[in-house]
Amino acid sequence: MKVAFATQDLERIDAHFGWARNIAIYDLTPEGWALDRVAEFSGELNEDGNEDKLEPKLKALEGVSILVVAAIGGSGAARVVAQNIHPMKVPEPEPIEGMLAKLQQVLKGTPPPWLRKVMAKSGEKQAQFDDDFEEEEA
Repeated sequence: MKVAFATQDLERIDAHFGWARNIAIYDLTPEGWALDRVAEFSGELNEDGNEDKLEPKLKALEGVSILVVAAIGGSGAARVVAQNIHPMKVPEPEPIEGMLAKLQQVLKGTPPPWLRKVMAKSGEKQAQFDDDFEEEEA
């Protein structure tokens, strides 16, 4: 599956989605991860209520299953969810590779129901989870 990170420095999850200079997109599997691409943004990225600046970011998220950010506004989150992308916020900046390692461990174990749904949408195999998974309502 593809996981995207809002980042200013390409090393940490440290950016608000609307103000991010970069969106780093990784391919993540239970076996590891690799950088797929980086979408770079310039111009006025400050908080100004201008929703138009979200369009290029939303287009950059094509094929992404999870978006990890330091913060995201309500309308940005709604637009991300409308693209079938699960947004996640971190409480404070943290290394991208640290989050990838955490997500990888979850994939190796028994992912929570929301992640199983994400995996199903992205075509990830779920056979190892079928035996111990009872459908839960979210």
